[in-house]
Amino acid sequence: MAPGRKRNRGKGDSEPTTKKAKSNAKKTTDNEITTKDDPIVAPVSGVIENGQGDNGSSDVTAVPRETTADGRRYNLKIASWNVAGVRAWVKKDGHKWLCEESPDIICLQETKCAKKDIPKQLKDMSDYKIYWNEAKSVKGFSGVALLSKAKPMQIDYGIGVEEHDQEGRTITAEYEKFYLVTTYVPNSQRGLKRLSYRMKWNEDFLTYLKSLDAKKPVVLCGDMNVSHLEIDLANPKSNRKNAGFTQEERDGMSTLLESGFVDTYRKFYPDLIKKYTFWTYMSNARAKNVGWRLDYYIVSEKWMDNVCDNVIEPSVMGSDHCPVVLLMAIPE
Repeated sequence: MAPGRKRNRGKGDSEPTTKKAKSNAKKTTDNEITTKDDPIVAPVSGVIENGQGDNGSSDVTAVPRETTADGRRYNLKIASWNVAGVRAWVKKDGHKWLCEESPDIICLQETKCAKKDIPKQLKDMSDYKIYWNEAKSVKGFSGVALLSKAKPMQIDYGIGVEEHDQEGRTITAEYEKFYLVTTYVPNSQRGLKRLSYRMKWNEDFLTYLKSLDAKKPVVLCGDMNVSHLEIDLANPKSNRKNAGFTQEERDGMSTLLESGFVDTYRKFYPDLIKKYTFWTYMSNARAKNVGWRLDYYIVSEKWMDNVCDNVIEPSVMGSDHCPVVLLMAIPE
């Protein structure tokens, strides 16, 4: 349950082979959509209420932690969600949950939508500025979005590598104290057709993150398209050679976490099982909770003391993924 309300893989996307295109990494220009005057600061979000644990069970994540270890209350709430097609998602009323939660920053992945076709329901969320990065290589493919109540100091689209930036996979927002990076990591695909490309992405993306981290702490969120540990998916033994759980992909996540970054969920809940963020639509997987944890908040190690909690919201519908919320106490 996220603050402010009561709790009431082989994942197979069809990704194209990479084509060379002009880099989409650029500063804030035409991808910004102004919905109203900029707020000076992002407002503090709502109050935590008691509720049951996920799926009606009792567990340590039932009531989110609203303070850091040293007692500072959160003043920033981020919601991240792979919407698996933003136009289909709004038809399922996924945006209404976000309106109720009123996070300070919203990050969406796999939007599959051109900027000119952004749904009215998002444009009507007048508290937010909208930043949109669409795929240039294939229409209706990939794509990420970032909605922010406070205007970032700067927005960058892509990571500055042509072969990656054509696919609309990353937005970076620079705020006063930190960088926020939202990403949709390439899927290695059925038969691992894009595994070699994925390995190149991992290398280039880590270089990019480290370059940011050298200047300011980084908060990374999105669909990382890998379950890092065996407890991060329901059926590890049968998926070792499938996209999202190959040793190569898992090693890539290990390398990232060994480079000065922290998986916030496993930092708080190192042994918690059956906590997933993606379920295939097949075989009634979500009802059976046969899923994968693919969606992460990863922060600079030096910034971890400012994190209050990472909350998975499995009961929230609208996509084959569920939203994930991060609560942070940003230093004054």
